[in-house]
Amino acid sequence: MKIVMVGSGYVGLVSGACFADFGHEVVCVDKMESKIAALKQGEIPIFEPGLSELVRSNTEAKRLSFTTDLAGPVAQADAVFIAVGTPSRRGDGFADLSYVYAAAREIAHALDGYTVIVTKSTVPVGTGDEVERIIRELRPDADFAVVSNPEFLREGAAIDDFKRPDRIVIGTDDPRAQTLMADVYRPLYLNSAPILNTSRRTAELTKYAANAFLATKITFINEMADLCEQVGANVQDVARGMGLDNRIGSKFLHAGPGYGGSCFPKDTLALIKTAQDYGTPSRIVEAVASVNDLRKRAMAKKVVAACGGSVRGKTIAVLGLTFKPNTDDMRDAPSLSIVTALQDGGATIRAFDPEGMEQAKGMLPGGVVYCNDAYECVEGAHAAVIVTEWNIFRALDFQRLKATMAAPVLIDLRNVYRAEQVRAKGFTYVDVGRGVLAPEARKKYNAA
Repeated sequence: MKIVMVGSGYVGLVSGACFADFGHEVVCVDKMESKIAALKQGEIPIFEPGLSELVRSNTEAKRLSFTTDLAGPVAQADAVFIAVGTPSRRGDGFADLSYVYAAAREIAHALDGYTVIVTKSTVPVGTGDEVERIIRELRPDADFAVVSNPEFLREGAAIDDFKRPDRIVIGTDDPRAQTLMADVYRPLYLNSAPILNTSRRTAELTKYAANAFLATKITFINEMADLCEQVGANVQDVARGMGLDNRIGSKFLHAGPGYGGSCFPKDTLALIKTAQDYGTPSRIVEAVASVNDLRKRAMAKKVVAACGGSVRGKTIAVLGLTFKPNTDDMRDAPSLSIVTALQDGGATIRAFDPEGMEQAKGMLPGGVVYCNDAYECVEGAHAAVIVTEWNIFRALDFQRLKATMAAPVLIDLRNVYRAEQVRAKGFTYVDVGRGVLAPEARKKYNAA
């Protein structure tokens, strides 16, 4: 089957490479000539485990190719996937659909024969209707169907998520489109991946509802972590106790500095805006977005408190910058707010991330000293902060850290270590929501 992927960013490139690996003939299209030139040379613009090898093998097998020309491939395609960006608009937070609609116009002019046009981008309810209207207006003679097929890829595990999905959501009432989409995903039948056929609007909303619910789980356990710190409970045990209930599940119940990345922040905002526009405000999602924003700067206050109440004139080592490990994505990463707040407090920041520093340089304030590894990062630091739980931070040599730091203070925002082990090495250790009764709470407890 011939597939065109319009947009060669994260979703488009991963999806295109995986479809090619299934045996389909895939052309990835992008307007950025520099990106297409790099991809033709085997240079991958994003970091995603296994993606370079997947792109290379399918390019060599001539199942995957790259071009800036949309018209030629679309004219021959059975299915055209729109996988362009839908960033939050400035001002109201609603999804910016200008790239989606621009792609629809270009696709319309190139259609030749029955073609299924698939929105892979995360788009608000009703976007498929507008895409269909645009194409129908420009090409009333065209034979096509517009389908919603949202992606559910986790950065850092995207290839496995694509090839072993929990479900495949296909939104269309067109029988021909349902049949064609079933053929596109037929290789996944071996993995028993369930296909959920829905209306187009239902599929569009399903993506937002799923992301908002996961964001809610993260925010909920973070609030429980704050409560644990006040009452002397352990948030990890609380999370285990919750997660063993199969109605809840254990995933996304890890306390930390708040969610970030390319999906949860913008998708919660877009859902909030959609709900408001339709007169049914989503109060829970509104609270989640607000609490998460406050969470990030609250983590900076935790660092300040661990440094005696002030970081002015002190050096803070930040270990990890990306919003999660195994990606170079810095979008809405907690580190952005944490570093800014610490700099506002007068701190000098040294930072290290194994994949995200080039991205960080364009997003973090000036004055950050970027280092080559964790040990260089902590040289002369009055405190070290684990912001992203990269594996290379899980077995640090504490004797080596202590020998080079100005003060042995570790703030572990991901609960990577056990407190007793780190404190036994002579460190002041601060974690998130684990079993130490806060002094103020202890006074209230004793008084009672």
